[in-house]
Amino acid sequence: MIYVRHERPGDEAVIHAVTAAAFEGHPHSDQSEPFIIERLRESGALSVSLVAEMNEEVVGHIAFSPVTLTPEEPGWFGLGPVSVKPDVQAQGIGRQLILEGLEWLRAEGAAGCVVVGDPALYQKFGFRNESALVFPGCAPQYFMALALSGAMAAGTVAYHPAFGVE
Repeated sequence: MIYVRHERPGDEAVIHAVTAAAFEGHPHSDQSEPFIIERLRESGALSVSLVAEMNEEVVGHIAFSPVTLTPEEPGWFGLGPVSVKPDVQAQGIGRQLILEGLEWLRAEGAAGCVVVGDPALYQKFGFRNESALVFPGCAPQYFMALALSGAMAAGTVAYHPAFGVE
């Protein structure tokens, strides 16, 4: 059984470890993901931080942080990183983290969410390539958006500086 909850004080080290393990050796990772989460947390930009527990052990994590749109369009968030310990991957843990995180954003009245990742994965959650939204430097097929309330936004997206990208 998987239990998803909000991050609590004291979870920081295990979130770092789970994230590092999940991205180790991943071909599209520079191994910065655990540090991105730490920088988001330190700057107060870790808007949603959920952990997945299995047998009282943290085995997964998902982060959501605000993104900036130009022209300004408030209420948009970026999904990621999302990570699951390698020994328990492919058991629906990541899926549950994504679904519960998106549900939390909806409940809080978020306008929408963007993600950079595998289209085959994120399209299952309703994310789509939206030509009206652009993330400079990213191949368009890997940048997707999901409107959570209201219409799809248009403009240029910038992630929080914690990601180290412009």
